[in-house]
Amino acid sequence: MKQTVDELPLNKELTDVLHQLGIKQVNPAYSTGLAWGGQEGRKARTVTSPADGATIATVNMASAEDYDKVVTTAQEAFKVWRKVPAPKRGEIVRQIGDKLREHKEALGKLVSYEMGKIYQEGLGEVQEMIDICDFAVGLSRQLHGFTMHSERPQHRMYEQYHPLGIVGVISAFNFPVAVWSWNAMLAAVCGDVIIWKPSEKTPLTGVACQHIIREVLAENELPEGIFNLIIGDAEIGSLMSHDKRVPLVSATGSTRMGKKVGEAVGARLGKSLLELGGNNAIILTESADMEMALRAIVFGAVGTCGQRCTSTRRLIIHENIYEQVKERLLKVYPNLPIGHPLDATTLVGPLIDKDAVNAFTNALEKVQQEGGKLLTGGEVLSGDGYETGTYVKPAVVEAENHYEMVQEETFAPILYLIKYSGDVENAIELQNGVRQGLSSAIFSTNLLETEAFLGHWGSDCGIANVNIGTSGAEIGGAFGGEKETGGGRESGSDAWRVYMRRQTNTINYSRELPLAQGIKFDIMD
Repeated sequence: MKQTVDELPLNKELTDVLHQLGIKQVNPAYSTGLAWGGQEGRKARTVTSPADGATIATVNMASAEDYDKVVTTAQEAFKVWRKVPAPKRGEIVRQIGDKLREHKEALGKLVSYEMGKIYQEGLGEVQEMIDICDFAVGLSRQLHGFTMHSERPQHRMYEQYHPLGIVGVISAFNFPVAVWSWNAMLAAVCGDVIIWKPSEKTPLTGVACQHIIREVLAENELPEGIFNLIIGDAEIGSLMSHDKRVPLVSATGSTRMGKKVGEAVGARLGKSLLELGGNNAIILTESADMEMALRAIVFGAVGTCGQRCTSTRRLIIHENIYEQVKERLLKVYPNLPIGHPLDATTLVGPLIDKDAVNAFTNALEKVQQEGGKLLTGGEVLSGDGYETGTYVKPAVVEAENHYEMVQEETFAPILYLIKYSGDVENAIELQNGVRQGLSSAIFSTNLLETEAFLGHWGSDCGIANVNIGTSGAEIGGAFGGEKETGGGRESGSDAWRVYMRRQTNTINYSRELPLAQGIKFDIMD
């Protein structure tokens, strides 16, 4: 049954937000090449807010037939888009960034309400989108190759980059729009077209972004199929991963999911960009600035309710300051403001759903069975304001690095305190002693310790920070990690290269045909 936004059980402020973003009707989901959610009569999913349990929308999940139509639409759009000069493509992305600026507050509220992160983080996520648009605009004039000297006389060699075609983006619920934009805006200036499958837990923010982009494309008389959205479950992700028409699949999520994507894409010799699990640690040495470190620890551990891939999960503390750090944390944690994410006083919002809550409580139960000691938190909140059952008290646990649950990534606010003795190399060994390798940090004012951490025998993560936490990466640097984190790089630096194919060109401007390596192969008299 079709339903208008005004008929949803939302307060007026959130109803106005949806109107500002161009969303008037929530069922059936937006079935165009730009934003395809399937036809009426398909399998439907109800989208509810973890903040208050209210229904935001009902979306129809796409089928294999729907997916094929989206791919065909994207293929046709690519024929147009690849011929647009890169700086002109950058101009379109600039306009998208300007539209995002206009809708920053509304979109930030929708991100916060649909996903559950606090409003300030919702605004920050939209700002990331704006920032990557700015970065991509500059990049559109810097898609450079290299010129090399040929060993053959009167020959010139150079490298250049060409667009791949369709880039598939599978994004996760915790950053429902920012990580997509990292991929989409860079891929767009590279000349690619994009098919985006957002998390089925947070599809409405994706629809809102596509409405914003639709305006820009229409104003510039460009085909809608440059940016495509398909709302579906794991079946759509599998179709994309196996599809030879999609040369690159960028997937963000769990290591388990990423292995499936990587295997499917690799089997057809496609390219994959994987951003998977993190098990991030902060090392605190004896010389750490304690006040600065504590702020970074708490934000890293409880920000987004512990649902960032860069969330701080392990705190590796020198034995001489261990009790001091523990005492400080046990004063802070019980007083953390937990509540509705749109409340300005809230620092910790809800987990995304009941499954996440169960993962939280199960992890705490198992780590205690292994010998861990729960110091504070761990409760599931109930009562007035917490009726959804998705609010929890962030937990602090004394543990050992080798415990099975410490080795796992639990997407929830659990901070493991781990003691080390001796020099910093012992701490680094603990930091590296997990299967994941995304983000890491050290707090120390000792130059020898920080340089050891950054040296080639130091942190084995894709991100290694000194005197800042594990969370809150800027878009200017390449983002990604090693080992079971997948090895992908998104956002800044030279991450753009993954969205293009590399080509070596040799031009002979002589009237001879010398061969490389001095080979003689004469067939003419």
